[in-house]
Amino acid sequence: MNSLDWAVLIGYFGVMVAIGVWSHKRVDDVSDFFTAGGKMPWWLSGISHHMSGYSAVMFTGYAGIAYTYGVTSFVTWSFPIALGIAIGSKLFAPRVNRLRSRLHVASPLEYLKNRYNLPTQQALAWSGMLLKIVDVGAKWAAIATLLSVFTGVSLNQGILITGGITAVYCTIGGLWADALTELGQFVIQLLAGLSMFVAVVLKLGDKGIGFFDAWDEPALHGHGDGLAGPYGTVFLLAFLFIKLFEYNGGMLNQAQRYMATAGPREAERSARLSAALWLVWPVVLFFPMWMSPLLVHAQKPDGSDSYGLMTEQLLPHGLLGLVVVGFFSHTMAMCSSDANAIAAVFTRDVAPVLSERARSWNARSGLIAARVTTVVFLALSMSVATQVNSPTFKDIITVVIKWVAGLMGPIAIPMMLGLLRPFRRSGPTAALTSWAMGLLAFWLVNYPINWNVDGGVPLQYQVSVPLAVSLVLYVLIGFLRPEDTPERLAVIERINSDGDGAAATAAVPAPATGGAGTTVKDDVGR
Repeated sequence: MNSLDWAVLIGYFGVMVAIGVWSHKRVDDVSDFFTAGGKMPWWLSGISHHMSGYSAVMFTGYAGIAYTYGVTSFVTWSFPIALGIAIGSKLFAPRVNRLRSRLHVASPLEYLKNRYNLPTQQALAWSGMLLKIVDVGAKWAAIATLLSVFTGVSLNQGILITGGITAVYCTIGGLWADALTELGQFVIQLLAGLSMFVAVVLKLGDKGIGFFDAWDEPALHGHGDGLAGPYGTVFLLAFLFIKLFEYNGGMLNQAQRYMATAGPREAERSARLSAALWLVWPVVLFFPMWMSPLLVHAQKPDGSDSYGLMTEQLLPHGLLGLVVVGFFSHTMAMCSSDANAIAAVFTRDVAPVLSERARSWNARSGLIAARVTTVVFLALSMSVATQVNSPTFKDIITVVIKWVAGLMGPIAIPMMLGLLRPFRRSGPTAALTSWAMGLLAFWLVNYPINWNVDGGVPLQYQVSVPLAVSLVLYVLIGFLRPEDTPERLAVIERINSDGDGAAATAAVPAPATGGAGTTVKDDVGR
């Protein structure tokens, strides 16, 4: 990078901070901070939903998969996400929106204390927060890895730079700042992605390789196969189920985008826009990665540095800076949205249980707590990021695929299926058992069993078994030991009904107590 590239990068960081400062004026309470007060346009919510699902892992871990296996990177990643969101646009998006518009909650997990009970809510909240710290840590490590390729700064310095700037704008401006910066990041991504696409096509032309003839090159042998290596049919089906839950609210930050729209119909339109973007745009981003074996020789065994090397070789200064900014925009979009979601979970769901003082926070105190929690979460995830390449976590893509995908099901199944009428018989026993046994299945498959199987347990089973265990137990226990009390049925009806009919006006029980018999207060949306 030269001075022009640095100017582009520094200018980008300045704009992000400016958006955060501007968004600060729109945040008066925790409802504004966590759900934009339900005033976000559906198209902005859709773009924000789409962008908050990316990170620099795509340009490191998934670039390595594309370099090694080709189009399977699309078939087993962005395609399942697009399909999962499309299904969820009808199944989950309207119901998640009603959590805010009808139950008046600010956290996606806040409804669980009435849908199940307080212990269930706390189990999902704590495990979700811990998983998010690891997940976001992998994202920081990914962007720091790319930054080191281009600038030579150390991994820890890169983590500090990106995390610190993200903390400024998302802490000041809340979800509004996240969404508006993600809109700007989408424009940057569009320009950077098209620039890289054109540069690769021109370079292939210089080598006498046509756009369609490239697939016949020996270096790309097998790269046109949709399923390859460890990414087979079982992995694809498991990933589809995982992404169905994850990208419709299981990872919390996407749920906030649905909650931020004015109503259920707007949330559904938001999801459809995000699904369309996931189906089309990643093809443009992945094409240079699929062609990378023809243009560069990766230095790392997993090929995770291939995209960075290709970018350095193909793009002139200025455009190189723009693509680097694109890397940052992906990661900062996802990490800032995750930070906001986890701050919502802690301040709305966890703090009132731990502290009697937190139960009586007013609007100002709650907003201060939300901002402090955001900073603490980012600091913890940055600390984890420094350990991502340690023997415990192995490498970036291992953390993202195995840990996040493998642990997502046990956490998301009680949360997401609890929204639906067909699962109304599943109560706290089903939720807690499926959660606990799913986590246990993850540990068994990935560690004791994996150690004792020649060659290890295949990746597809490492991520699918915990999901299957949780799903089966959640449904089976609900059938054998139904806990569909009138109070719980009232919550489900409120989530599944619009209008002023009997179902929509069913009485919702008072919030669960936060300990010592004290009721947890709810100031949001009143």
